[in-house]
Amino acid sequence: MKVPPLNPLKVFEVVARTGNLTLAASELNVSQSAVSRQVAVLEEYLGVQLFTRERVGVRLTEVGEAYARRIGPAFCEIAAATEAITRKYSNNVIRLRTYTTLTARWLIPRLPHFKARHPEVEVAITNSSAPLDFGAEQCDLAIVLGDGHWPGAEATLLLQDVVEPVCAPGFIAAGAPPEALRGKRLLISKYRKDDWPRWLAYAGLPELFETAETMVFSSSILTWQAAMDGLGIAIGQQHMLEADFQAGRLVRPFARPLRTGQGHYIVTPALQRYSSKIAAFKDWLMAEAMEK
Repeated sequence: MKVPPLNPLKVFEVVARTGNLTLAASELNVSQSAVSRQVAVLEEYLGVQLFTRERVGVRLTEVGEAYARRIGPAFCEIAAATEAITRKYSNNVIRLRTYTTLTARWLIPRLPHFKARHPEVEVAITNSSAPLDFGAEQCDLAIVLGDGHWPGAEATLLLQDVVEPVCAPGFIAAGAPPEALRGKRLLISKYRKDDWPRWLAYAGLPELFETAETMVFSSSILTWQAAMDGLGIAIGQQHMLEADFQAGRLVRPFARPLRTGQGHYIVTPALQRYSSKIAAFKDWLMAEAMEK
């Protein structure tokens, strides 16, 4: 594919469209002599004369007119494609990608605070547990659980991942030692299946997971609901259950929280055009996370 130098080509398109070197120079914010030099570069590259130099200006040659008819629409298409990509940063929609548990348990209860401050901004939420790929997803930012490292992205820690067993009041006596788990059904979330073995090893009971009765659920939300209904004891994510602890629907019988080393991160593409609405949303998220 033979493509001429793009800067001279753009200069040619403007001169051909305006029909005037002075007007072209003004639109391009360069001198008239710079415009003439760029046109000469393109003519030399193509080996043809595109303009006839006249005493009062320039005029397209027959070859130049034919070239301009094809070049002009190409630049219009480039402009339209560029506008389509950048439009999302100028409208009032924030496209957020996260996952169901954080959306339901942490984000949605707080969103009215953001809407009160920014009523003109719409937050469009997509929930997904698939690996994050900004190249394939139409989103401005994401909140993702991980170690803070995503290729081609920038990550800011929002919430540390802190876990511990939770159950309905009275299911296990408050202040009981971890050995009280023996004989109890362990409730497991499909996407957090390593939480129990990790916490049991932390509590000095690594062998208990292999012998305990278990029940697996498709989400953490269902697992916690089962714990509230007395089906067993679950592993809770501290920041997702604050309302349930305050309301007395769930308790932490052992009071032995474990930091997993992971966290919920605000993740944005490494190359992203600045947007005041996205910056405001990120600042708001961080402020909410800092409130106790």
